[in-house]
Amino acid sequence: MAALQVHFLLVPSLMSILGAAQYVMQDAALLSYIDQRFLSLERRLEKCSQDLLEYVDEFRELSKAALARLARLSTDKAELKEEVENLLTRVERAQRDIDYLGSITDSNACVEVHEDLLKQQLLEEAEEKKRLKLMLNASCDHMLAGIRSLKVVKKTGGKHGSWMKDPGKKHAKIYLLSGSVNNVVLEFANIMAFMENNQTLKARRVPLPVPWEGTGHVIYQGFLFYHRHGSLNEIVKFHLQRRSVADQMLLPGAGRVPAYQLSPQTKIDLALDEQGLWALHAEPETGGNIVLTKINPVAMAVEHSWDTPCSSRDAEAAFMACNTLHVVYNSPSGGSSRIQCVYDILGALSAHTNPGLHFPKRQGGHSSVHYNPKEKQLFAWGDGSQIIYKLHTEKKV
Repeated sequence: MAALQVHFLLVPSLMSILGAAQYVMQDAALLSYIDQRFLSLERRLEKCSQDLLEYVDEFRELSKAALARLARLSTDKAELKEEVENLLTRVERAQRDIDYLGSITDSNACVEVHEDLLKQQLLEEAEEKKRLKLMLNASCDHMLAGIRSLKVVKKTGGKHGSWMKDPGKKHAKIYLLSGSVNNVVLEFANIMAFMENNQTLKARRVPLPVPWEGTGHVIYQGFLFYHRHGSLNEIVKFHLQRRSVADQMLLPGAGRVPAYQLSPQTKIDLALDEQGLWALHAEPETGGNIVLTKINPVAMAVEHSWDTPCSSRDAEAAFMACNTLHVVYNSPSGGSSRIQCVYDILGALSAHTNPGLHFPKRQGGHSSVHYNPKEKQLFAWGDGSQIIYKLHTEKKV
């Protein structure tokens, strides 16, 4: 009887223990399954991370290769552009040489030139000279004989800059363009307003859409003409009153070397005289000599070009006056500026050196020298000073 009671007591306990063990085994199996799934997920994530790193490395290599290709393309484009411009310059020079060779008679050639043909050639040459004189309005009968005096109007700005009046307008406004790269023109009502101590407060600021380069700008008939910064040889025509770009043009052959050795910041120097707008620059093909170009300011087109014998070596500036180029020279260390090469395009003076035309009472260089045909004076920028030089002229012989 007692054994039977013990049996009845043990059976439920054993059943309970067996049930708990079964639950423990099921939980262990579930935990093992979950652990396996986590391990599988970790392996997949690790593989995904490795693949992603490989993709990133491949993308970096692809980006480097693309950037290298783009850089080579940019270099090739610049080289191609320069080669095309050089080719155009050479074609233009070849055309001028062909025209020249076609206009002269070879005395040693065994060709008998008909008298009528020779007369026709002489008539054409006379007509061409007449046309050139009419184009230049060859009413200039005076030549520069000396630089009499100077007046330091003000000292403002840095080493490089230019200042001027507009000879094509009746007003007395003064324009200040400070620096060799800038995009703000300061306009003053007159020279008295410019000379005041707080002159920047009196100025009207005229911002440009694109900055200028160098100091060879001019203002003519309400327009600012300047070499566009960052371009090889683009000249911009900017309307000062409307504050907008009116036109632009390219000057063939210019922009590769400085116009003057002692003013390397200026690649294209624009100038004004009694005949209008000119451009001065140097070319490697001319041995560094200055090339003179007459520009139509309305059409923004080249009218004629001359290869002058005036060297850009040791030159610091130049200006046009009455169809004549005057090149200003100095020493690299700075000394007395002098006009040492004069070139009259109409041949009255021809090209010659004249070391006697020295700038008076001043030691140092010039960043820019501009002739005002209305006032017959030079507006110069020298070591941060704004200077006016008065000129002495004589009648051409």
